[in-house]
Amino acid sequence: MTVATLPTPRTPAPPRADLLALGFAACAAAALAAALRAPLATTVLGLIAFGVLHNVLELRYVAGRFAHVLTGRLLWTALALVTAIVGCRLLALRVPEIVLCYGVLAAGLWHALPRRRLAPALAGLAVAAAVSLSWPAYHFVVLAHLHNVVPLFFLWEWSRRLPGRERAVFRAAQLGWVLVVPALLLAGVFDPLLADGSAAVVAFAGTPESLAAPVTPPGPAAGLRFLAVFAFLQAMHYVVWLGFLPRYAPDAAAAFEQRVPWLAGWRPWALGAGAALVLGMLFLADYGQGRTLYQAFASYHAYLEFPVLLALLSGVRR
Repeated sequence: MTVATLPTPRTPAPPRADLLALGFAACAAAALAAALRAPLATTVLGLIAFGVLHNVLELRYVAGRFAHVLTGRLLWTALALVTAIVGCRLLALRVPEIVLCYGVLAAGLWHALPRRRLAPALAGLAVAAAVSLSWPAYHFVVLAHLHNVVPLFFLWEWSRRLPGRERAVFRAAQLGWVLVVPALLLAGVFDPLLADGSAAVVAFAGTPESLAAPVTPPGPAAGLRFLAVFAFLQAMHYVVWLGFLPRYAPDAAAAFEQRVPWLAGWRPWALGAGAALVLGMLFLADYGQGRTLYQAFASYHAYLEFPVLLALLSGVRR
């Protein structure tokens, strides 16, 4: 995998890569056990407990570490498009949301690519948009799973600060939980251990079918496998954004605090925890409405990553 070479920030020396890899392996084992025995409960309860806070900390990292990308005209264009997406989600307008999603991608390409490469990239984007508009249900399933894979790119970029061999060990650990474990789940290797485990949440959250619909393709019999993959990756997603990057990338938080000084120090954590408490009560009172509201405003952290990822992959420098 090749990502852009950004300047390595000055941060305290990280711990040994083998210890980091063991830490990720332990977290992956725990997440896999939960995803196998109770995938629906893992997804629902994880969202209620950690969803809002991880939104806040993810936005802090991206806006701080990649301030050179999310700035100026691109930032305001992306914010306008994502705000429109929030409205689409609140009104359940799926087709306009898909169009706006590709608008965010087009804005990212316009910023990231030299003009000689822009036309073929936009043509490819148009083909992808046509596919998404033809099969909108699959578009949203792919988008949900893709968001859980995004940490791989940020961890890959973070690992540049490690020495060569340690970097390889660290990156191998990330490829293991992001790619290998989901592939084994989808291949049916863990089927003897898979269980529905939905009784803990259906009483207040709804039927298993309605809860799993956003992350499982329509129709296939392997729906429980897709649900387990999503539950596993979502749990590891939270490990990255709530545990690893806040601790081992303090430079990103410091850069964000320079841009937004009124959200410095403990305030992002307090904001995330307070919003999670309020939304958690709504989840328990009416899970469907709570999820709709959460997914609408979670659009900011999900879609604002797109221009950053395009900048990483295309080589935009600070």
